[in-house]
Amino acid sequence: MAALSTLILLLCAAKDVLPSSPHWKPTWPSYRVPVILPQSTLNLDKPQFDAEARLEVVSPCGPACHKSSPLPTYEEVKNYLSYETLYANGSLTETEVGIYILSNGGDGSRGRSRTKRQIYGYDSRFSIFGKDFLLNYPFSTSVKLSTGCTGTLVAEKHVLTAAHCIHDGKSYVKGAQKLRVGFLKPKQKDGSKGSNSTNSAMPEKMKFQWIRVKRTHVPKGWIKGNANDIGMDYDYALLELKKPHKRKFMKIGVSPPARHLPGGRIHFSGYDNDRPGNLVYRFCDVKDETYDLLYQQCDAQPGASGSGVYVRMWKRQNHKWERKIIGIFSGHQWVDMNGTPQDFNVAVRITPLKYAQICYWIKGNYLDCREG
Repeated sequence: MAALSTLILLLCAAKDVLPSSPHWKPTWPSYRVPVILPQSTLNLDKPQFDAEARLEVVSPCGPACHKSSPLPTYEEVKNYLSYETLYANGSLTETEVGIYILSNGGDGSRGRSRTKRQIYGYDSRFSIFGKDFLLNYPFSTSVKLSTGCTGTLVAEKHVLTAAHCIHDGKSYVKGAQKLRVGFLKPKQKDGSKGSNSTNSAMPEKMKFQWIRVKRTHVPKGWIKGNANDIGMDYDYALLELKKPHKRKFMKIGVSPPARHLPGGRIHFSGYDNDRPGNLVYRFCDVKDETYDLLYQQCDAQPGASGSGVYVRMWKRQNHKWERKIIGIFSGHQWVDMNGTPQDFNVAVRITPLKYAQICYWIKGNYLDCREG
């Protein structure tokens, strides 16, 4: 087997070279995505659902720490990308996977911190009001989990979120078995049929309509230890709803290098718990990156965890602009920068391997997941 570092370089290489003309548009690269297929599935004991739901996860291991970590072996990568599936009736299975063509994975780093997420200087978050915004794309793709986190609609029946919203690394959280996803909708006034109320000076009041989750996939890279001890590289999960949500969703995509992002910026919307009932939007510059993580200083508070990090770029094949989810907002990290503590908010990047895994969870056919 070729050295894993060589595979990483091959896996990261885009088939399309970004043009350098003065009229260049930030363009979605086309990646050759590996194939991840289930090999065997076995039944596990029903979980206890005894963990406390945490709305954030922290780690002091920063970019230099992650970049200096040893590369995982091929077998370790396969183990990290194997996954547990939790069903609504409480049953639990574990699925081992095989990786074909190319492979790569991230390393779980260790560390602890008690520090809560920060607002970096002036609070640059925007609360989104009014059904004309909340019910329209892309804001309408943001949903609330009954455990207190945020998720993003990525298919007709699927929601992408952070793994720590479901599992603390050792056990499933309380409420995971009866997990629900909330969709903001206008409150119906007595005697009305939800007719136009935009003439009011006050924003229209909204409420959540909830849909139960049928099953949940969590990668073993997250489950292998305590959530605060293994880093954030595998802090993602996919939820399958019991029925379609009937809203426009946002597709997932392989995360381009930060230097290729439009303006070097990312965007995401979530239900920060310091603004209850509000959907909060923000954007900011990416400060650093590793193969698995994006480091930035987007203002965020607990509750925003699990938000889909997205960018809008030109889709050359379709000749149109397209937004895609390229990461999942995870949590906070303190980083020792030449003896000076520096803090970042962190998002898990959708790498080619993670794209192949999440796409297979959604579609169930690897042939539909060959182009990231």
